[in-house]
Amino acid sequence: MLLRALLKRPARSSTGQVRSTWRLDRIDADHVRRYNAAFGFRNDTVPLTFLYLLAQRAQLATMLAKPIPFRIPGLIHVENRLAMHGPVVLDAPLALTTTVQLPPPAPNGALHAVLETRAFDGERLAFSCDSTYLIRRGSRSGRAAPQSDAPGGKALGEWTVAHDAGRRYAALSGDWNPIHLWPWSARLMGMRTPIIHGAHTLAKACSVLQGVSGQELAAVWCRFRQPVPLGASVALFQGDARDGFAAACNGRIVIEGDAVLREDRTSAHCRTP
Repeated sequence: MLLRALLKRPARSSTGQVRSTWRLDRIDADHVRRYNAAFGFRNDTVPLTFLYLLAQRAQLATMLAKPIPFRIPGLIHVENRLAMHGPVVLDAPLALTTTVQLPPPAPNGALHAVLETRAFDGERLAFSCDSTYLIRRGSRSGRAAPQSDAPGGKALGEWTVAHDAGRRYAALSGDWNPIHLWPWSARLMGMRTPIIHGAHTLAKACSVLQGVSGQELAAVWCRFRQPVPLGASVALFQGDARDGFAAACNGRIVIEGDAVLREDRTSAHCRTP
């Protein structure tokens, strides 16, 4: 899929809204266990952030199968929203419908793509995932003066991103983007140093949030603000609002967002029909 993404040429013009549906026969229980072990989630649950892996594959498959007016390499993941709408059943098939939309350019000229994925267990909506990618950067003119980027609120935890974390997460997620793997592969893609996947940082943050609260997450929204180099330390903070959080690396906020806790912990357990 990576090779196909590198070779796929963009369509010459926008073809309007793009949509496709893909079927997942079942969720691999061993895959869930390996993911939980990597991030410290409980073994008997399907974590909210694991569902991003399923949505991401459906989104990439949609972009590969349909004509799109932009190149897949070079897309920058800037926002993501995940929500679990009910129990996720391991052995039940899911139909994942993905819609690709191109909102009008921002006032500064920035252009984004929004990929909306809805996963259905029969007629029931099981989970949703909305991913926003930057296609083209906007003009820097007219921007406000920079403000302090130090996160506020209560410190919740800290972790260090291992130097091989990009390769280990790629094996879990299937996202083998060269910017996450080795110093030489990152430099080939124009990066000074390899960086960890934004979804890895989000998953680790959600694991810490669940550990502190003792509850699972029902929904999360986050904005990816800065990359995190492999080998760096990341600290997580809870904002003044109960559901707000931010993670910082080298004195700068790297992700910020809101999390909704699930009151009934049993509703998100791995279940079979």
